[in-house]
Amino acid sequence: MTDHPRTVEEIAEDYRSRREGLLRALTLDVDSFYSQCDPDRENLCLYGEADGTWKVDLPEEEVPPELPEPVLGINFARDGMQRKDWIALIAVHSDAWLMAVAFYYGAKLDKEGRHKLFKQINQVATVYETVTGKAKLANGSKSGKKRKASESSAEVKAQASLKPLGTGRLLVEADVGPALKGRQAELFWPDDNLWYLIEIQNINVRQKHAKIMYTDGSTEELELDEIIQDGHMSLITQ
Repeated sequence: MTDHPRTVEEIAEDYRSRREGLLRALTLDVDSFYSQCDPDRENLCLYGEADGTWKVDLPEEEVPPELPEPVLGINFARDGMQRKDWIALIAVHSDAWLMAVAFYYGAKLDKEGRHKLFKQINQVATVYETVTGKAKLANGSKSGKKRKASESSAEVKAQASLKPLGTGRLLVEADVGPALKGRQAELFWPDDNLWYLIEIQNINVRQKHAKIMYTDGSTEELELDEIIQDGHMSLITQ
């Protein structure tokens, strides 16, 4: 993408790429990041780049800058806090910066476009949630869900595919009823970019909640309103 992102899809992709760079700095490359944030240097910022990389650098000299600037002086607090707390604080500021950049690019979007952009951004866990591990504990959160093999058999994995079966159709509000119990379906998880085969074990029609079971035996509680709105469940019809 040679020009600034303009469409909802382009801005969301820019957000995901910059987020990936920030996550790399705060996880895989954290030792390098830590060493670069020397408290004896001037005000430093952490930047997530549009190509998925990261850098620690001085703020832009141009005023006003081309893009919103990350928080200044992340290096000054490095030695005055526990390392994990310092990383978590930077993660919070990184999330705020990512949102600022996304909606700076999205300034000319209309109300519907801004809503769509936020929905796409909200499908992935925040930097803070990921760095601190809170994403794994988020109840019913698609963005933070991490699947793992059941304790009884480390080799068993939930069955999934890149595309939903051709014999299915998207779940709609009219489907939410007692007849859903026992139905097979496929559930899409954006973080994995996979459709997981599931069985609907129980349904609360009033609250529009469902208990599902994956092929590995693990279970999950879902809020169907959100699933339907996002188009993330396909009922198997044959």
